[in-house]
Amino acid sequence: MTDAPDSTPDPTTDGSAEEPEPFSDGPPPLPRPMLVLDGELPDLPDAPAAEPVDHGTCRCGGAFDADGYCTSCGEPRPDPRHHFTAHPLPELAAVCDRGVRHADNEDAMAVWGERDAEGGLRAALVVCDGVSSATRSAEASLAAAYAALEVLSTSDAPPQDRLVTATDAAAQAVARVGVEFPESAPSCTFVAGVVEGSLATVGNVGDSRAYWMPDLGQPHRLTRDDSMAEEQVDAGLERSVAEAGPLGHTITRWLGPDAPDHTPRVATADVSAPGWLLLCSDGLWNYASEPVALHDVLLAEQERVGTDPLALGEALVAWAVSRGGADNITVALLRTGGGERPAEAGRAAYPDSVPEGTGQTEMKPADGAGQDGAHG
Repeated sequence: MTDAPDSTPDPTTDGSAEEPEPFSDGPPPLPRPMLVLDGELPDLPDAPAAEPVDHGTCRCGGAFDADGYCTSCGEPRPDPRHHFTAHPLPELAAVCDRGVRHADNEDAMAVWGERDAEGGLRAALVVCDGVSSATRSAEASLAAAYAALEVLSTSDAPPQDRLVTATDAAAQAVARVGVEFPESAPSCTFVAGVVEGSLATVGNVGDSRAYWMPDLGQPHRLTRDDSMAEEQVDAGLERSVAEAGPLGHTITRWLGPDAPDHTPRVATADVSAPGWLLLCSDGLWNYASEPVALHDVLLAEQERVGTDPLALGEALVAWAVSRGGADNITVALLRTGGGERPAEAGRAAYPDSVPEGTGQTEMKPADGAGQDGAHG
């Protein structure tokens, strides 16, 4: 701590010691001009002009004021948690959006990628979907995605082992978020993919999905849903009927303190051909569940916007919104196999300035047998 200056006059001087300057943490005081009775007031220096503050631009083109409202149309500034993106490599991006009908966004994502000195690709993608009948599931899904990506992007273990460890880390992150709410612990689904060279390894818990979408050839769903609808399909019910039924979004496994098991189902795929590894929440696949149907949508949007993964992700989100946007929508895309690649990347793997989510929009059965409702 700096001592205050000594204000005692120096006795060794000639007695004409100057009056000490007053102590102040601020700028020096303005000079005090002498006032003459009936005289004109002297001009004082102008106060420095305040720097203008940019509070952002509304979609109507107007500016947001300091209180967060558009000065043109009056609309409040949107919560950055409602729509955020990541774009760590030219061929890798993800988009997470609230959709239309839900007040909050309980989906989450995180992506990472790098190329070695020889140009070899390593990448990791994570998508989570919060269960909204539980407390703080929006926050939990984001914590799960980040915890999983930390493992996937730093571990040198084989991909399958890495996915198991990442799922454990994600489950622990969810549990930490909900430690104060044992009666309504947060929960989320989980799907993640690791790509090294031409091999993709994916794992999931719940009904968030991974697809392989080649430019040419047959698309494939790489994951199997942990859901009542999937069990009904196994029993012979047509998929479109099962997924549209009352149990269509009741999941049988999830991440959370009350989860019966969170060991991921793991699968691999050769992704050496030009195409896309696509991870998504049910907010996208709700409108095109079968691989061929979703493939057709992706190729149509790719024809329109090109192969930049961020532009394509935004286009797929917009397509789901145009179909109703009944749920939160998350898309993570990795362009594989060379071919046309975009020129440059934009944002970092971890989205900036994403606040904690608090919305709740999904039902959870009282008996704990499954997690039900439209995921966040």
